Amino acid sequence: MNTGKHSELANHAWSVADLLRGDYKQSDYGKVILPFTVLRRLECVLEPTRDAVIAKDKALAGKDLDKHKFLTMAAGAVFYNTSDLTLKKIAADPTYASKNLITYIGAFSQNAREVLEKYEFAQQIRKLDAAGLLYQVVGKFADLDLRPEVVSNHQMGYVFEELIRRFAEQSNETAGEHFTPREVIELMVNLLIAPDAELLGVPGVVRRVLDPACGTGGMLSSAEAHITALNPQATVDLYGQELNPESWAICRSDLMIKGEDSENIVLGNSLDDNDGHPKTKFDYMLANPPFGVEWKKIKDDVEWEAANLGEAGRYGAGLPRINDGSLLFLQHMLSKMKPVNASGDGGSRIAIVFNGSPLFTGAAGSGESEIRRWIIENDWLEAVVALPDQLFYNTGISTYFWILTNRKKPDHLGKVVLLDARDYWVKMRKSLGDKRKQISEEQIREITQLYGDALTVAKDPTHPLHGKVKVFSNEDFGYRRVTVERPLKLRFELTSEGLDKLASSAPVRKPYGDSDAFRALLAPLVGTSWTTKAEAVSAMRDAVAGAGETWPSGAPFAKAFREAVGVRDVEGEVQLVKGAPEPDPDLRDFENVPLTEDVNEYLIREVLPHVPDAWIDDTKTKVGYEIPLTRHFYVYTPPRPLAEIDAELEALELEIQKLLGEVTN
Repeated sequence: MNTGKHSELANHAWSVADLLRGDYKQSDYGKVILPFTVLRRLECVLEPTRDAVIAKDKALAGKDLDKHKFLTMAAGAVFYNTSDLTLKKIAADPTYASKNLITYIGAFSQNAREVLEKYEFAQQIRKLDAAGLLYQVVGKFADLDLRPEVVSNHQMGYVFEELIRRFAEQSNETAGEHFTPREVIELMVNLLIAPDAELLGVPGVVRRVLDPACGTGGMLSSAEAHITALNPQATVDLYGQELNPESWAICRSDLMIKGEDSENIVLGNSLDDNDGHPKTKFDYMLANPPFGVEWKKIKDDVEWEAANLGEAGRYGAGLPRINDGSLLFLQHMLSKMKPVNASGDGGSRIAIVFNGSPLFTGAAGSGESEIRRWIIENDWLEAVVALPDQLFYNTGISTYFWILTNRKKPDHLGKVVLLDARDYWVKMRKSLGDKRKQISEEQIREITQLYGDALTVAKDPTHPLHGKVKVFSNEDFGYRRVTVERPLKLRFELTSEGLDKLASSAPVRKPYGDSDAFRALLAPLVGTSWTTKAEAVSAMRDAVAGAGETWPSGAPFAKAFREAVGVRDVEGEVQLVKGAPEPDPDLRDFENVPLTEDVNEYLIREVLPHVPDAWIDDTKTKVGYEIPLTRHFYVYTPPRPLAEIDAELEALELEIQKLLGEVTN
């Protein structure tokens, strides 16, 4: 790769910024430079067949035919232009530059025109024309030689990626939404594809790659480059979907100017009913979905699919909370895995970037926990890799790669690797937004090697990187959330407040009408206590019956009686329901018991020594899954000895006294 050549071309294109300065914000330079670069490349590609296309268009005029097929054949490309205008001609006529440029763009085939429209190119043309800059900008790009014989498709890809990177850096306040740092992509692609190096070396291999939140297409381009580096004869079909129109246009442009099929890059939301690739299965999938973004706008579509299609749809496992849709992207990707046949062929691999939330957010039975359970119990989670913080442009939080597959190697079945790569970073010379760290090329190689050797390193306590890798069984991440109950214990005491409460209750007011009469019958017993409910009922009933009145009955009265007279007491009578102890809601507790442990043994060991009358209500037990990665890599650091701290304080005091002495003298 001639890096000097593609840097020179990128510099030429970016030099237009000198013209834009003052009329455009620095963060908006790319809105002019990127579409003009695309336009110039398309023009250079079509130059050899321009006359043939114009002639064919004239020959087909007035005929009831779909001209697109004939014109693409004449152009020798998947796009064409039927105008005899060029950027050089447009630049030479400043007065009509705007009108001619719009006419020129309108003569492109729909697929090329649609891309330019998503850049809001017409708006930029009007703005440049009003500033008197349009013909100058057009002239700059007319001088840029991007002919395929001078700049290959591969080289053009690097030029455009360099421009995308510069644009992202200039607008780094929002770049993280649509642009993932290059070294993060490289590491992610390594971990996704490296284990398949032997499979990809087969002659004639064809692989489909999907990014459902493709942004500007960096991950797709990197995956393609990695696969073709392993096998130059491999065919890589790229698929993507992007919600942001401008990012979609950049991604599609990148493929078009490299001469690749861009029709599989779809504009729209991947998660609702506008899935651009509903029937297609993929070999590799990778994504960096937005962190912590709510999915309220697509709530109806997602909930309908979950309720009506269940496991036949994408969201049968569960739905995350409304304020973070990242796990929806993962479910979407898992639905597109290729099945594994009887001989072990087929299957897919997935890599996705998450923040910490999907690892542990949500208690047992919640949507997030059920999604984790579905993934882990199906043995799809291969590894979680913890990355350094401050890697991304728009967030400094910690991030993680999840690597998933439905064709684990035999020695990996039933296991999950946790890899701690948080210390693999170097400080950037200049921060870009929240990005202050980057992973060096050497560190990428080290992490990739460690990932491949993870099982071996985890088994060898003497390995220098043993502490960076841990291997767990799938069940180690599961737990039962059990409900620990304790009996409700009451003594019974009639107080003035309790009597008022009982007398004014509906079961008493209904038969008595005048609650004061009922209150007067029991007033002599105020201040009396009983150890059992039966004793209290008997004494109070006798007082009422002795006066010739009827003692209320029924379940509503029994409830009102206990609420008015019952008092919680650790030495009180255990209340029974159908012969069994009634649980006390105020004493109810919850315990998370690992799936690998017997619940009753846990109760005997951890609970009963402290509360001997406790029991577990099995009807309320829920199974949950979480991945507490940070806890597994936590290393306890003991505090310094007090003597050492005292010595340091004494030394500081002496130093302070010395300094004060110098001042006073």
